[in-house]
Amino acid sequence: MKLSLNKKTSFRCLGCLGGAVTLTFAAGLHAQTSTNDQPVRLPEVLIQAEAEASGTVQAPFLPDVQGTKINAGKKTAVIDLDKIPPVVNNNYRQALSQTPGLLLSEETSPLVSIGYRGLNPHRAQFTQVLKDGIPIHADMLGYPEAYYTPPLDTVDRIEFLHGGASLMYGPQPGGALNYVTHMPRLDKEFSARSQHIFGSDNLYSTFNSLDGTIGRLGYYAYFNHRQTDGFRTANSDYDLYAGSAKLVLDAQSDSRWIFTFDGYEEEHGEPGGLSFNAGPGYDVDRDATTRFNDRFRLERYFASLAYEKDFSDTTQMTVQAWGGYYQRWSKRQTGGGFGTVAAGGGNNIETQEFYTKGIEARLRHDWDLGENVNTLAAGVMLYHTDSPRVDKTGLTPTADDGAIATQVDRSVLYAPVFVENKFQVGKFSLTPGLRVENYVQEVQNFTTGRNVEDREIVPLVGVGLAYEVTASTTAYANVSQAYRPKIFTESVPQGGGTIAAADLNPGSSWQYEIGYRGQLDSYFTWDTSFFLLDFDNQIGTVGTSIVNVGRSIHRGWEGAVELDIIGLTDRINGSDNVSTWGSLSLYGNLMLLDAEIVSSTPSTNPQYAPDYLLRTGTIYRYQDRVKIALLGTFVGQHFADDANTPNRRIPAYMTWDLTAEFKVYKDMVGIVAGINNLLDEDYYSRIRGDGIDPSYGRNYYAGLSFAF
Repeated sequence: MKLSLNKKTSFRCLGCLGGAVTLTFAAGLHAQTSTNDQPVRLPEVLIQAEAEASGTVQAPFLPDVQGTKINAGKKTAVIDLDKIPPVVNNNYRQALSQTPGLLLSEETSPLVSIGYRGLNPHRAQFTQVLKDGIPIHADMLGYPEAYYTPPLDTVDRIEFLHGGASLMYGPQPGGALNYVTHMPRLDKEFSARSQHIFGSDNLYSTFNSLDGTIGRLGYYAYFNHRQTDGFRTANSDYDLYAGSAKLVLDAQSDSRWIFTFDGYEEEHGEPGGLSFNAGPGYDVDRDATTRFNDRFRLERYFASLAYEKDFSDTTQMTVQAWGGYYQRWSKRQTGGGFGTVAAGGGNNIETQEFYTKGIEARLRHDWDLGENVNTLAAGVMLYHTDSPRVDKTGLTPTADDGAIATQVDRSVLYAPVFVENKFQVGKFSLTPGLRVENYVQEVQNFTTGRNVEDREIVPLVGVGLAYEVTASTTAYANVSQAYRPKIFTESVPQGGGTIAAADLNPGSSWQYEIGYRGQLDSYFTWDTSFFLLDFDNQIGTVGTSIVNVGRSIHRGWEGAVELDIIGLTDRINGSDNVSTWGSLSLYGNLMLLDAEIVSSTPSTNPQYAPDYLLRTGTIYRYQDRVKIALLGTFVGQHFADDANTPNRRIPAYMTWDLTAEFKVYKDMVGIVAGINNLLDEDYYSRIRGDGIDPSYGRNYYAGLSFAF
């Protein structure tokens, strides 16, 4: 007998499980009484449960089969944000504390830059970034920069797939981050939450939500607003508004509809970079401003409609359609250099718009071969973006408009197909996969009259292996291919005098991983793996030409461990102190990285590739009423450019955050507080063309949350 457990049938199948146990016991009793107490061997009963629905995913690893996706043989992580106190102001240093391999290039604007195993972190452009499985880059191929990310208050968990994600989501080599947002609650018709946080430099953050299920219809909506003056002397303020509405029809049936609409607007100042060799110097005043008039704005309005159909316990389909508008606008004063004050009399104004629509269908089917259950997963996507860009020249440093300097229209038509199959033989599984990338990119420069059309069909292959060493431990290995498409500005450069080589090819990569992971009850988890990323045909600029500049090799080891001290003592002593005292977890995750650009002489280290990245700390939790976390981040020295020039060196640094949440009246009133950069570390982790971007010193916040 075989049972499949999902979110609709979990209670029914638990009843089946109880019935199976009762029938087995009764059959055994009958056999004993009818054979004069002679032992009788009964037929084996196999009970198999799979966590399929997104709501049943538990940290720290993704299940082998999850809905219409196969994770078997891939290195995965589930970042459970409920394990730590609320992450205030989208502090990714805290949000990423539970997994290795991801480097945060910190800044104090709402924008995020995350690198992966030595790949460029700027706007997570080498990593797939998704929200509920839907890509949220400005454009997946031509402009893969994730300016928008959802408020972490609305995120239930972050799923991270390492290199093997290129087959499932494609095409970038830096894995995939999938933000899984909250669904409407099923147990009440109405509930509401309101949180208000106040902090250093006039920080104010509020998150307000309401949700519930009435009959067949579930609803969830939120509004988020954040604003601050920033810690720089001028022009480091930001103002952000975000909201969303989600409707779910028949959440507990075998056919579900999910409609979501997101709205997002933000504006922030760009106070500019600093230097040790020019004024105002970083060593003199790390809070100084060098760009007093530079501003950035972002608008995003998107809707999606998902249909999920369970044809049976063995066959499931999902179809997602989405579309919307995305605008990136900036103005930057002319003049000035690395770490110097901009002094030009005009500015450059850039407007990029993205009109996007897409649809993706996925199907998963379990099929039997002998006594083993195998799983097939396949899908197809159709995606289109139309993206006009206008660059203007303003007559003054504060101008919001000006004369057109360059006008370009860009478009992408993308139609990948993908298939994987998990072959199961006892405790061993083999999952080969194939993804065929098929896209057409067009760039028309109306100013110069230069038009480029690029067509590519790129097959990607991979294979994952897994072996269940024990009931709670798994050995895994993965080999996956990925590639880096040419982006818009590489097909047709915007810089004056810069040209793209006629034989410019997309970058290509192979990634290899072998590891071992496990979980002992709820008190001890670990994951250890060795990896190698071989990234060839990378695109860069040599003089005034954009060409394929060469190859880099990224090799290393990652390990992650978490131990609940109180849970361990309960296991040793047979006690239940966790119920009385709560849990006290010690955690740590470490990446050791050896990355080099092997095509240059002498070889150099890729940008943002530190020798080590360590996150460690302790988390105390008591019955979801008290959460206290001390979170530490340690990063080795690295450089912000591939040439490893002295003024792009980022010294090693460490920083600690102390955060807490207390429910002071039932579940209705709570206190949230924290101290970021507890020891007031003087450091920076981001250097751009205009200089060093200093990181925030010690800062504080506190506030109240209310639930109804």
